[in-house]
Amino acid sequence: MPTPHHVPLAEQTRDGLVESVHYGSLIALGPEGTGPGNAEGTGPGNAKGTSTGPGTGTGTDTKVTAGDPDAPIYPRSSLKPLQAVALLRAGLKLEQDLLALTAASHSGAAMHQDGARRILEMHGLNEEALANSTDLPYGVAEREEWLRAGNGPTQLAQNCSGKHASMAAVCTINGWPVEGYLNPEHPLQVLVRDTITELTGEDAAAVSTDGCGTPLFAHSLRGMARAYGRLASASPESHEGQVAHAMRAFPEMVAGEGRDVTAMMRAVPGLLAKDGFEGLQLIGLADGTGVAIKISDGGDRARLPVTVRVLAELGVDADSLAALQIPPVLGGGKPVGVLRAAAFLPAADFQTTPAS
Repeated sequence: MPTPHHVPLAEQTRDGLVESVHYGSLIALGPEGTGPGNAEGTGPGNAKGTSTGPGTGTGTDTKVTAGDPDAPIYPRSSLKPLQAVALLRAGLKLEQDLLALTAASHSGAAMHQDGARRILEMHGLNEEALANSTDLPYGVAEREEWLRAGNGPTQLAQNCSGKHASMAAVCTINGWPVEGYLNPEHPLQVLVRDTITELTGEDAAAVSTDGCGTPLFAHSLRGMARAYGRLASASPESHEGQVAHAMRAFPEMVAGEGRDVTAMMRAVPGLLAKDGFEGLQLIGLADGTGVAIKISDGGDRARLPVTVRVLAELGVDADSLAALQIPPVLGGGKPVGVLRAAAFLPAADFQTTPAS
């Protein structure tokens, strides 16, 4: 596949000189039904939005776009909320905190590891049922505490253990074999693939394996933004709405203390947020607006300033965004520069319809 045509999205300055530049692509789609659409709803869409993708038949405004949002990318852990929808469709029933953990890339705190263990025990399983990789806790503070206690890498500490515990649980619910649940042809993973295809409105462009061992499907930023808009605006009774509501109610389970994803959901009412390795940020707003951002070099630090810039242009309350602090660039322990969004679009090109 050709290299995506990324553009500068973020830059770091030091005493007025641009020191580093992060390239990437992004898109913000308005709620479904707000664009002109087309007769069949099968077109890929364009810079100002004509179609929501295969078979949807409804228009969606493209509110913000930069770079190459139609190029296929691996969404990595930003797929977890969509995978959680599939698990609910397969009969999974959990309290909200554990459902949020199912959609999490958690920091590995005691509450996260205990939550994954609870999911397993509720379904007659133990840690041996997990097929994810082993790792240390993802959160810096959590990792340091874990190591001071003399612990090493485990499957429960690995940041995807909530998802894997729920995947193993769904197998017991349906009488499917737990062993081999990560095989792409396992009925669980077939359901996951079909659910992701439905929510994104597009077939996977490629298939690989994520870091934790789960099948990984490539989709466009446009398709991912569409899916998050659908989750964020879904009725509370639907499987999509249940996942979104659980993540908003327990943002500390989705990431952890000190993590920007947790901070975003606490700061902005109705906002749904999930990150992913290699510079992915997905956002859904309560009115059905979806945002997808990819930092091409995988630089995690660039996600937050770009996200804040896009949310501001979408009309999200400035006081809410002010709570999202972007650390200054230091020299000798003193601020000498900033990490900021680049001028990836002239301000006049943004549509600033307030978001709910």
